[in-house]
Amino acid sequence: MDKFTKLTGVAAPLPLINVDTDMIIPADHMKTIQRTGLGKWLFAEMRYNDDGSEKPDFVLNKPAYREAQVLVAEDNFGCGSSREHAPWALLDFGIRCVIAPSFADIFYNNCFKNGILPIVLPQDDVEKLLDDAERGANAVLTIDLEAQEITGPDGGTINFDIDPFRKHCLLNGLDDIGLTMEKATSIDTFEAKRQAQQPWLSAAS
Repeated sequence: MDKFTKLTGVAAPLPLINVDTDMIIPADHMKTIQRTGLGKWLFAEMRYNDDGSEKPDFVLNKPAYREAQVLVAEDNFGCGSSREHAPWALLDFGIRCVIAPSFADIFYNNCFKNGILPIVLPQDDVEKLLDDAERGANAVLTIDLEAQEITGPDGGTINFDIDPFRKHCLLNGLDDIGLTMEKATSIDTFEAKRQAQQPWLSAAS
């Protein structure tokens, strides 16, 4: 998993409440267990017409936001079914941070496991960032995870809270496998001791 330390990128506004995981990536595009290639189908039903052409009014189809790395949304983002493809699609598109007043719990947890920083902020702060995000190509935010600080295009700053353990994992690029591998020396020591004390457990059947 890629580390998340400091991100500077365009923020796209998505002022909608209850954006569920089926809106983030429809079930029709969940036929793969690969994490790549899903960005094309991010918000597919909002991005594309029935004939596959783009809807020019959808935010991520606008030239200023095609390479957005931050998404500013509204309450209860990521609700609905617990599909890990939702953060996969966001990440494959290029979104590394989602800011909202609240998130669905499972989606929130899945973001951290996939290198995406979900930030919960009071509604007033979200409204300000949505306003900043309306500036198009000038809607650049800097998210400093170490300092837990968001800097807007006008230089103003907003602080955010994050669980210390989750912060450690993102800063160091540690998913569940990475956390396990941090204990590799202890695991090897245990296995060697077990082999010496109970060799029959490793004997070929």
